[in-house]
Amino acid sequence: MLNYPLKFEPILKQKIWGGEKLKNILDKNSDEKDIGESWEISNVEHDVSIVANGELKGKSLRDLMQMYQADLLGKKVYAIFKDQFPLLIKYIDAKEALSIQLHPHDDLAKKRHNSFGKTEMWYVMQADKAANLIVGFKKEVTKEEYIHHLENKTLTEILNIDTVDKGDVYFIPTGRVHAIGAGVLLAEIQQTSDITYRIYDWDRQDDDGNYRDLHTELALDAMEYRAKKEYKTSYKSKLNQSENIVSCQYFTTNVIELDGQIQVDHKDKDSFIIYMCVEGEASIVCNNGKTEQIKMGETILIPAVVKEIAIKSNIKSRLLEVSIP
Repeated sequence: MLNYPLKFEPILKQKIWGGEKLKNILDKNSDEKDIGESWEISNVEHDVSIVANGELKGKSLRDLMQMYQADLLGKKVYAIFKDQFPLLIKYIDAKEALSIQLHPHDDLAKKRHNSFGKTEMWYVMQADKAANLIVGFKKEVTKEEYIHHLENKTLTEILNIDTVDKGDVYFIPTGRVHAIGAGVLLAEIQQTSDITYRIYDWDRQDDDGNYRDLHTELALDAMEYRAKKEYKTSYKSKLNQSENIVSCQYFTTNVIELDGQIQVDHKDKDSFIIYMCVEGEASIVCNNGKTEQIKMGETILIPAVVKEIAIKSNIKSRLLEVSIP
């Protein structure tokens, strides 16, 4: 039964900063307002994805991991993670800026929260004019300098702020300060973790006049105070080829610029494969003939046991291809 492309029901999250793009651009079905996140593939407690298609429809991701183990995840991935799916896959719409935040590394997250850390990456799918992202510091700062600016509400004076456009990619290791700016729609790939240290929330109040919790002290020894000259990831894409854009110990992400058909052989990978459609639409065909359509804003999981697929599109399309190294 585990021989076809799996789709899951999106888990939609209302956020104080959320908007309408997940519904209006990515066609997510909701009557609620301020939908900020669509969790596409998740094994986070109380937010476990449910299969939406085929013979396994109605089964949870957790069910699949227990039933199929290495056939779903890959032998090495299963040996390491067992019943913990290693990635959390999202689409995010920021109508307003998200809080300025960072995430702890694995050791610190394990010690404090019994959780994985949270290394992540962003792929910008759409951005309003002059929309931006905050990633890292402009220059290296000391802990004392950081605290001074935080207390005086001048944090943005020392942060790196990039105006962004469709196709921009950012890799965000643990400890790096970051925030999605207003007007940005993006795909996010991250370790399975919901641990966030919020350091500044723009003095924003909810409908009841409450401020969200800040994690000032927790963030101090988790933060990366050094700076980089360039935070945006440079990459090249070639038509009808899979080209690497991000590689780290937690995930590998390639981009496929598609117009026509390509054959993809995953025999060299001991991992499931995730495809996120960030532009256009395509068909994913397994070598047994089982087929699933994917359009912009949708996500598909290819079980590790499926090694050969074809990807077809009649229009210019773009997919992110994600696996565990």
